[in-house]
Amino acid sequence: MSPMLNIAVRAARAAGRITMRFFERVGGIKVTAKSQNDFVSEVDRAAETTIIEHLRGKYPDHAILAEESGAHAGDRRAGGDEFEWLIDPLDGTTNYLHGFPQWSISIGLRRRGRMELAVVYDPLHEELFTAERGSGTLLNDRRLRVTQRRGMEGALIGTGIPFKDPVKLKVYLPMLEAMIAGTAGVRRPGSAALDFAFVAAGRLDGFWELGLMPWDFAAGSLLVTEAGGMVTDLTGGERHFETCNIVAGGPKVHRAMLQRLRPCLGSAVRA
Repeated sequence: MSPMLNIAVRAARAAGRITMRFFERVGGIKVTAKSQNDFVSEVDRAAETTIIEHLRGKYPDHAILAEESGAHAGDRRAGGDEFEWLIDPLDGTTNYLHGFPQWSISIGLRRRGRMELAVVYDPLHEELFTAERGSGTLLNDRRLRVTQRRGMEGALIGTGIPFKDPVKLKVYLPMLEAMIAGTAGVRRPGSAALDFAFVAAGRLDGFWELGLMPWDFAAGSLLVTEAGGMVTDLTGGERHFETCNIVAGGPKVHRAMLQRLRPCLGSAVRA
């Protein structure tokens, strides 16, 4: 494990201890509505603060993009602006606040716009997913590979429903209908970071979602590609960090998903 990945893992575990401390008494957590159907809790903020303190303590010059506190500029004079940490301190806040056991902590690092390392941590189940560019993906100490399924028949597909945006929801529903046919089903667990981790682990054959934020999928995207999978935008291109619409899966399932999504792309682009 490289020094940078080691620090990221320590930060994720520290945040995990905070989330676990509050999870058994979620009814007493202070919650604020950021926008309609979008919530932030004192746990999100405390976990994020802890992660940033760990990263800044070792890499004070690096840039940070975090869900709750936004962008923290890097020190260009020290070369820190070429590194950017992307942090989601509690991915699946709504699940967490309902006691639904599907949430995670996500930390990724980009260097000059390219993902270099990833940590997705599920403290409830003690599952730590990690990846470094060129070194593969691990779950705890076990190496992961995406499934080698040949197509959509019998595939289990993950997704996220864009319930916050009525326009995107109208675009999404035909996609959902197109994806279901002939598969083993579509699942919407509610933590995108874990969905990507599950694709990397072969628990899901593929995943797609509209309107994510970079911190939602930065780490997860590297988990998938380092496990042998594909991650693109809806057209099969590499603009997913710009569009925030994303498709991931094993190579053949990914290709089949893009084919099913193609008839819906006009509406998706307009949304």
